[in-house]
Amino acid sequence: MAADDDIDTGELVRLTVHGVLPDQNTDTYIVILRDAQHADVLPIWVGAAEGGAIKMALDGTVAARPMSHDLIRSFTEHLNIKVSQAVITDVKNNTYFAKVHLVTESGEHQVDSRPSDAIALALRTNCPIFVTQEVLRQRGGTNLDAWLERFGTKNLGK
Repeated sequence: MAADDDIDTGELVRLTVHGVLPDQNTDTYIVILRDAQHADVLPIWVGAAEGGAIKMALDGTVAARPMSHDLIRSFTEHLNIKVSQAVITDVKNNTYFAKVHLVTESGEHQVDSRPSDAIALALRTNCPIFVTQEVLRQRGGTNLDAWLERFGTKNLGK
């Protein structure tokens, strides 16, 4: 497990996944994350396989064979490890970074993760997803309402 880096939980914003959209221009998916008040929107581009795994979890679809995220969830259950939260911690050069927070008998631990994996695991373990205020500030000055409207998702999740 990674070293336990403390993140100020007072600066975290809780998000939920409000949709997974195909991006026809790049053959990827866009995961749309929003806060409860719909004031903050965080779109994250992920690969096709990762987007499919997140969409399956959102839709409640069970694969005929366990996917990687199902396997990890099974490990945590059998080893008595609780996935407590997924946190999108940083963005550098349009690449997002995340940590999965785990609770074990020996204490709390954080494991580095791609956001897509953290989101897919969070959905399968029913744990909350957070983003730091700094990531929300860094996501750019883009008019997200206009961007979402272009994708036909302005009211997605409302």
